[in-house]
Amino acid sequence: MTKASLWMVDADAVTEAALQRWRGWLSPGEMARHQRFVRAQRQRQFIIGRVLLRMALSRLLAVTPQEIRLEEQVGKAPRLVAPVRKGETTGFSIAHSGRWVACAVSAQTALGLDIEMKDASRDLHALAAQAFDSAEMAQWARLQTLPEPERVEGFYRLWSEKEASFKLGVAAGGHCWSLPHAELSVALCSELPLDRAPALELITLE
Repeated sequence: MTKASLWMVDADAVTEAALQRWRGWLSPGEMARHQRFVRAQRQRQFIIGRVLLRMALSRLLAVTPQEIRLEEQVGKAPRLVAPVRKGETTGFSIAHSGRWVACAVSAQTALGLDIEMKDASRDLHALAAQAFDSAEMAQWARLQTLPEPERVEGFYRLWSEKEASFKLGVAAGGHCWSLPHAELSVALCSELPLDRAPALELITLE
């Protein structure tokens, strides 16, 4: 059975005391990257994302979060250094948007996750022209006949699936799910097909 877990946390609900405590979980490379972020919100998202990932991986791999060792890679997602189990593929991906931070993990397949706040006030036509390829633009064009809420929903579904597929890094695009959320467009892509869509679990880190 090929499955994935998807966890999400409201970053605004995390206290400064907790953030200070969790800094001790990060590797020197992670701390160096954290310090390069200029905006306080991005620093906050980074710490919460790495803590959330460690918690999800610890449950998946039956170790403590502090035993999870991650190594930074330039322009890429971090690499799991320990624990590594021979013959197993531990897939994971982190995403953030607005006050939300999410991660997905799997013991069977590589993953790519994206979340996007659904903001109807943005210039969606300009964003589509900048980011979409010809096939995606054709899908966007077909959405123009729909009422605005459905058009906005469709745009962000295309956007988040494109980003999740890019994170996955599989040339064929992988196997993608769009998951319902009131504020967000959530897309999860996997290299191997999942047996079912993962439930989106809201986690309270405290």
